[in-house]
Amino acid sequence: MKLNMFVTCVTALILISIALVDVINANPPYYVKPIEDENDYARVLELSLLFYEAQRSGKLPKNNRIPWRGDSALNDHGLNGEDLTGGYYDAGDFVKFGFTMASTTTLLAWGAVSWSEAYTAVGQLDELRDAIKWATDYFIKCHVSENVFYGQVGDFSLDHTFWGRPEELNTTRPAYKIDSEHPGSDLAGETAAALAASSMVFRDHDPKYSARCLKHAKELYKFANRYRGLYHEAIRGAAQYYESTDYGDELAWAAAWLFKATNDTMYLEDAEHHYQHFHLKERPNEFFYNKKVAGVQVLLAQLTGQQEYQKAARAFCDFSVRQQKRTSKGLLYIDKFGTLCHAANVAFVCLEAADVPGVGDPEEYREFAKQQIYYMLGGGGRSYVVGWGRNPPKQPHHAASSCPDRPATCGWSEFDKDASNPQILYGALVSGPDEADEFHDHREDYVYTEVTLDYNAGFTSAVAGLLQLRVKSTT
Repeated sequence: MKLNMFVTCVTALILISIALVDVINANPPYYVKPIEDENDYARVLELSLLFYEAQRSGKLPKNNRIPWRGDSALNDHGLNGEDLTGGYYDAGDFVKFGFTMASTTTLLAWGAVSWSEAYTAVGQLDELRDAIKWATDYFIKCHVSENVFYGQVGDFSLDHTFWGRPEELNTTRPAYKIDSEHPGSDLAGETAAALAASSMVFRDHDPKYSARCLKHAKELYKFANRYRGLYHEAIRGAAQYYESTDYGDELAWAAAWLFKATNDTMYLEDAEHHYQHFHLKERPNEFFYNKKVAGVQVLLAQLTGQQEYQKAARAFCDFSVRQQKRTSKGLLYIDKFGTLCHAANVAFVCLEAADVPGVGDPEEYREFAKQQIYYMLGGGGRSYVVGWGRNPPKQPHHAASSCPDRPATCGWSEFDKDASNPQILYGALVSGPDEADEFHDHREDYVYTEVTLDYNAGFTSAVAGLLQLRVKSTT
């Protein structure tokens, strides 16, 4: 009797083991729930890049890792029939917004240039390059001539009448451009910065593509500098969703990146001229898609070693680390929209500053970055990264991931449903809690649960910077 029971138990264990192997084989490792560890930067980095794959528009490659995504928006075109397919959907909706896509790309590329060893150590450098190239390929398509650039595909008012899968979009998708008569120095400048920074990412890996990125970066900067204006005056609805209040920071940003990419002193002279002319030496309170001043200060400090820029970078990081408002649990609090994005961006730019001699206390800045990322990954009591860690968000404000598996229909009833999104949007950083550390995990409450390209950008690079410190400490 005991022998029969023993045989039965062993048989059951063998069958369970086989089943587990089948499950693992059917679900690649990036879909297996990870160990809950707020310090697992390698895993978080992998998932954050996976989020960008979920945001892809256009025809997807054969190695697409998001099983619930397919080809979409294959008819995106310009006013003269130009091919504008590809790029990224901006958030949980389906507008392709060039300004934030470019800002996102610049921050990802900056992290890649600074901390490629971290990406290499955890086997994510190819994925990072793919994430950047998905954007730069699109920017090159949008730059149809030297002084014409398509900065948006899709209309927010039309897009927001649809809730469902991007593969089933049924709205018209107008395209909007800037040109010499309707300029956008901010948009063209930010895209020039993105392409210049990205050219450095591909310099050794694909020199021909790197040169192509750099060519477009130079042309776009020339366009931005010669024809001055704010992009939202040319692009419908832009001011309502992604306002730009100035373009001087983008001109300096683009010129500084072009100097870093080319070592041509003409661009450094331009960057320093813009810095003085647009009064960029004043201490900013934030660093995000609309305010690049802190990034300009840190980048010029890196490039020149001059005391003026070191002092400015130090003033920003010292203020952020020592005086900026915090929640009771220690999160840097700047704005309720994109609470975590703001904190992650400051953490990232001050990690960059920590590597510049003469800019403040590097250990203080690094410890600050660790604290902010730790909060986001669970140190505040819960994870704010979808699909990862302790009690992560279950209802991100994201149409595609709210849809059940096809062929089931998907529409506004899915938006209204108080249930977890059927598809897990792995790696997405949500907008985050309020100033009292309160978080409402409800799809319709987008102030808390919104996800966007730029929310993940500084976050991804900050995680890479922290991982780089760990990699160096073990070598």
